[in-house]
Amino acid sequence: MTIIQVENLTKIYGKGETAIAALDHVNLSVQASEFVAVMGPSGCGKSTLLHLIGGLDRPTEGRVLLEGKDISLLDDTELTEMRRRKIGFVFQFFNLIPVLNTVENASLPLLLDGARPELTRARATDWLRKVGLGDRLSHLPDQLSAGQQQRVAIARALVTEPALILADEPTGNLDSQASAGIVGLLRQVSNEWGHTVLMVTHDSRLAAYADRIIFLKDGQIVDKPPLPQGRRGQDMEAL
Repeated sequence: MTIIQVENLTKIYGKGETAIAALDHVNLSVQASEFVAVMGPSGCGKSTLLHLIGGLDRPTEGRVLLEGKDISLLDDTELTEMRRRKIGFVFQFFNLIPVLNTVENASLPLLLDGARPELTRARATDWLRKVGLGDRLSHLPDQLSAGQQQRVAIARALVTEPALILADEPTGNLDSQASAGIVGLLRQVSNEWGHTVLMVTHDSRLAAYADRIIFLKDGQIVDKPPLPQGRRGQDMEAL
């Protein structure tokens, strides 16, 4: 089943001679339970691609289909609802609320969606245990390591059980050991728990955890020599 279908996706900033094409007619499909890494030099359009797929920005041209539905046709209210229910976001900065404990932070997407408090706590607790934080449920963010805070952010992204997880440089603030742990967890999110993961990274060692690597340059998908085989033994090839 195709979770994401990107067709001729283009994003242009500015007008006339100052116009810059952050993305230039990109085509891409991502399947259910697939873990795809997006690589490329700074400014190549990696984050722009994730923002457009996640409905955080609107394209200049082209469209994004999430589970077959064109998200460009949604109004702002429908787009917000779609993001909250269908997509989990994990960013470089953890964006945890300092005065809320681990369970409360992980519960937020469900609470914002109007779920009953007892349901939100139970589901957040379950996901926190799955990501290895069962003994940190009452801790505040400043009582956790950076890697643990990112695990809270991943549990928060998963608490609504979305079809798609978008991770934009999720290890950017972590050391090498914590980075490997987080990307290994995203591998588990895809492989064991069945969620599609699209991750932007600049680190080829971390990208090797993915099923497939997409390489962007100057806003377009380009060929790139394959990396070593991934955790599932599949070839790492550019689209």
